[in-house]
Amino acid sequence: MRYTQFASPLGEILLAGDERGLARLVLLDGEASLEVDEEWQRDDDGFDAAREQVLAYLDGRRRSFSLALSPQGSDFQRQVWAALLRIPYGETRTYGELARRLGRDGAARAIGAASGANPLPLLIPCHRVVAADGMGGYSGGAALKARLLGLESPP
Repeated sequence: MRYTQFASPLGEILLAGDERGLARLVLLDGEASLEVDEEWQRDDDGFDAAREQVLAYLDGRRRSFSLALSPQGSDFQRQVWAALLRIPYGETRTYGELARRLGRDGAARAIGAASGANPLPLLIPCHRVVAADGMGGYSGGAALKARLLGLESPP
């Protein structure tokens, strides 16, 4: 696995992936963390496009990403992550809505768990899924989720 690490308005971000695509995005200053495996190789040049797209998104100059993604997870998790990718910029869905759209009525908690296991936050926009009665959880913490939703809100 190759990786890079860079500064962003959200603090340090680590991107990791291989020839299939990006497998991890970790907001190192948030509640999530990741230790770099000693077998991983740093490759700052190999992640230029991903770094630029993430920074452009955080700067409000980009609304979507055109990057190869290769998240690792169960079939159900990958199904949920694919559904997250279909939520348009600036919009939200509730966990229950997402469950219904996936034909899994009553699976809101499972949707939440799969969303929380998303290894590519920002790129797979799990911050766009909210609870029926409020914000809901986020791997980077509630303050970061609110900040990302605010970034995508119309002025």
